[in-house]
This record gives sequence, structure tokens and C-alpha cells, in this order.
Amino acid sequence: MNEAPIQIDTGSAPTFALIWLHGLGADGSDFVPVIPELGLPPELTGRFIFPHAPYMPVTCNGGYEMRAWYDILSLAPGSREVDEASLQRSRETVRQLIGEQVAAGIPSRRIFLAGFSQGGAIALHTGLRYQERLAGIIALSTYLPLKASLAEEAASVNADLPIFMAHGTFDDVISMTTNQGSKEILEQMRYPLEWHAYPMAHSVCEEEIADIRQFLARVLRLDQD
Repeated sequence: MNEAPIQIDTGSAPTFALIWLHGLGADGSDFVPVIPELGLPPELTGRFIFPHAPYMPVTCNGGYEMRAWYDILSLAPGSREVDEASLQRSRETVRQLIGEQVAAGIPSRRIFLAGFSQGGAIALHTGLRYQERLAGIIALSTYLPLKASLAEEAASVNADLPIFMAHGTFDDVISMTTNQGSKEILEQMRYPLEWHAYPMAHSVCEEEIADIRQFLARVLRLDQD
């Protein structure tokens, strides 16, 4: 990881951390404005980490170089859609970020992984296989990559990890069918999945942010009980 992530604390003593991964072609600053929009209560003081994906050629975009968490080989249904090597490198980046927060005093069970589109795919791929208990996953406008290997590689410690998953009904980048296929796999594996659909394209809306706020507050307060 060449660039330091953006890090924002909402108070002097954060009690949880949220690592938020941006989508293809964006950068870590993309979701910084979400922090005040979440409007979390003052007792839920957090540390928000927004890493930057590296630049790499993206095959499905004609090899054009842009920020990407992994190379997308094809958008055709049934194809080997992602490059596994670059996806695994991003997984290791996120694992390092988790480790840094644990070393800074925030236990892994108080660390969320969040992401939009490509970033959401990395959040799901990393979080479900992580060998220490996490707080939860927020996966927006995305899908489950390398789904065939999940059953074998899933971490038992996170078998009941809370997952918030949402998608736009007018998304023309990642189809609703693709998203629902991932949703069905997670449900079959009995993850406690909270799934939402919103009348939007490949984006984020105010109602979605409000639902994320409720998800975060509920999970964090359950951990304190």
C-alpha cells in the first residue's frame, strides 16, 4: 500500500473503527462526506479509515489504468470475472489495516469493513474469511467475488457476522440479478443478512445512509450488552 489512507476520528477516544473501500476509479476521499451524514450519536465515537486503491490496468475497460482493487477481466455472465491475484493483494491490504487498528487499541470485534462496488466485493471477500471476530460488513451496490471458494474458506469465528447489503433497482453497472445471486448464497450459508433495495442507479442515497446508521448503532450497542 503506497499511499497512507485518509483517517478521521469523530472524537478523542474512538470505540470502533470502520474501514471504507471506494469503487472503481474513485479514491479514498469519495466517501469522506458520509461521516457527518451518518449522524451517529456522540457516545458512538468512531475512527473512519478510507484507503486508496492502487492504479492498475483494467482489462474490461480496454486496459485503461485507473484506481482499482482488482482487475475485472470480463463483464460477461458466466465468465471468470476477476483476477484472483490482484483481489488477494487487496485482501492483504485490508488485513494489514485491520491489524494496525488492533495494534492501536481497537479490538477486531469493533472493526467494520465497508465498501461500494469493487470496494464492497473486497469487504465481503476479506471479512468472511478473516480469522478474528469482526463487528460487521457493509456491502453497497456490489457482489460476492470468488463465491465458489467461500464455503471452504469462510472463517467459523465470523459465521454469524452481521452483514448490511444494499443495491439500487436501476443499477446498470452491477445488475440486481448479480447482487441477488450473492444475497442468496449468503442466506444459504445462514449469515445474518440485512438486505435493502432502493430506487437508485449505481450510487448511494439518503435513505440508505439512514439505514446504515441504524445498522451501525444496533451492532455496536449489542456488542456492549
